[in-house]
Amino acid sequence: MKAIVYRSYGSADVLKCEEIGKPVPNDNEVLIKVRAAALNPLDWRMMKGVPYIFRIMMRMPTPSSTQAVVIGRDVAGEVEAVGKNATQFKPGDEVFGTREAAVPEYVCVKESALVKKPETVTFEQAASIPVAGLTALQGLRDKGKMQAGQRVLINGAAGGVGTFAVQIAKSFGATVTGVCSTKNVEMVRSIGANAVIDYTREDFTTGSERYDIIFECVGNKTFSECRAVLSPNGRFIMIGAPHDVNMISIMTGVIKAVLSSLFGSQKAVTFIAKSSQKDLTFIGELITTGKLTPVIDRLCGLADVPDAVRHLEAGHARGKIVINLEEAASAG
Repeated sequence: MKAIVYRSYGSADVLKCEEIGKPVPNDNEVLIKVRAAALNPLDWRMMKGVPYIFRIMMRMPTPSSTQAVVIGRDVAGEVEAVGKNATQFKPGDEVFGTREAAVPEYVCVKESALVKKPETVTFEQAASIPVAGLTALQGLRDKGKMQAGQRVLINGAAGGVGTFAVQIAKSFGATVTGVCSTKNVEMVRSIGANAVIDYTREDFTTGSERYDIIFECVGNKTFSECRAVLSPNGRFIMIGAPHDVNMISIMTGVIKAVLSSLFGSQKAVTFIAKSSQKDLTFIGELITTGKLTPVIDRLCGLADVPDAVRHLEAGHARGKIVINLEEAASAG
């Protein structure tokens, strides 16, 4: 079967489409014929593998001439086979969820990391959900303690997580301000933002508006810069990182923000989203009921993945980049 892999760390040039062996599910896994997968910033950061401490923290396998590393974490497809202890799904079920190495034609996934795909949700939409959708939902609801009527600002509202965050915050009854570039203002407004700030013309940290939650998806604003526009008990949720800043600098900034927030009522929080069947189902229901529409920047085939990763790394993606594996199946 075909898969997008890399055998050394580096730029998107290391990504290749190769033939690898078809997997067999373990007892608590299901085998999925992948229909669509999606890319996330973590994919290109892991592909680069720098700094070295990042490899250790993420428990990254070491690519080599004999060990290929498959990219991707978001997957949607059709169950083809189930392990003997897997009871939640049966062959033919359409599912989506999270899995490391999600961009081959077939993957084995723990059934606890999957949910059934609603009939009205496409495979491409479903594949766009897991990492970005879970990050937006868990960040706003769990870490931000978001409530109806609160004022929420999404910095990076046009990105993969940001487009989910705008719509999820609206579905909870928040008043939402999105921050994005000029070209994305209308799109962010169209997905429900009450107000949109063009960062090329205005710095939201110098404005007069106060926010109960600032959801930092870009990583270009610090907690100290945003405290003046946070409400007295506001929360600053950090999930993004600048493209041109190394991981050590990112980690140092996060630690500094969290420590400084210990001595006041305004809080800085960071986290890593966790796979959750309940939360994946909830987001799927938001789509089914029309409260959320995944924003897909582009659909591409396996052969286009290196260019798609370059586009994502450059920070140009609007919403999610989704890989359609149907063409791989037809070509194979």
